[in-house]
Amino acid sequence: MITSPKTADRQQLKDRQRAPLNTPTDLTAEATRDVTGALNAILADVFALYLKTKNFHWHLSGPHFRDYHLMFDEQAAQLFAMTDPIAERVRKVGGSTIKSIGQISHLQRVLDNDVDYVDPEDMLAELCEDNKTLAARLREAHNVCDEYSDIATASLIETWIDETERRTWFLFASSRPEMTCGH
Repeated sequence: MITSPKTADRQQLKDRQRAPLNTPTDLTAEATRDVTGALNAILADVFALYLKTKNFHWHLSGPHFRDYHLMFDEQAAQLFAMTDPIAERVRKVGGSTIKSIGQISHLQRVLDNDVDYVDPEDMLAELCEDNKTLAARLREAHNVCDEYSDIATASLIETWIDETERRTWFLFASSRPEMTCGH
């Protein structure tokens, strides 16, 4: 039986109606799967790092309290600001994104820190290492995007790498011992 183009168009419309979250994209199904996987892992890491940064922000004490408290809050806000663009990019390429805290805990690679007290120097070092690792994982995700010519996602990732490197730099520089000039 031969189907007319009009019948095929109607069938495509019916198929789309049955799958309302399948965003149309020119990326292949394999590209959508791989980019979505990479971005969802990044999203889980960003949420985990956001919460760890806020945890340290809330539980900080010591002589540099104000400076670190403000820096952690600024960095947490920057991390949280990444979450919606990451999730929306997943949707734009036809994927489905994280739906729960349980899914975040399953995908996250950033380790939680549930210790009652962490020295400020250890907070700086841990966040510095986590941000450095996030930058490396963002580069890995960029490579996935390059493989499928997903230029838009790669472009966003480039900005997030720069922001992550800036956080790493600030955390590292803040952890350096104070230098005094002697006469």
